[in-house]
Amino acid sequence: MPIALTPEVTKQLQASIKRFTAEHLDEEVGDLKAALFLDFCLAEIGAVVYNQAIADAQKYFQARTTDLEGVCYQPEFTYWKTATRKT
Repeated sequence: MPIALTPEVTKQLQASIKRFTAEHLDEEVGDLKAALFLDFCLAEIGAVVYNQAIADAQKYFQARTTDLEGVCYQPEFTYWKTATRKT
């Protein structure tokens, strides 16, 4: 599943790439180079990050649902036991 970004996010990321290269690499890049680099990052790195995020989310939810019955259990057929105690 390719990563799709909104035009606003794409524009912000490209601006961030341009700033990074200017401040850390002493290299001024234009819009085209920033766009190409962003496309490369999304295609090559984005999938790895996305897959890791899905794996982390899966582990998180599996850990939370392992003892779901113990955490969320409600005793059944308690009406008559409660009614008997009240009288």
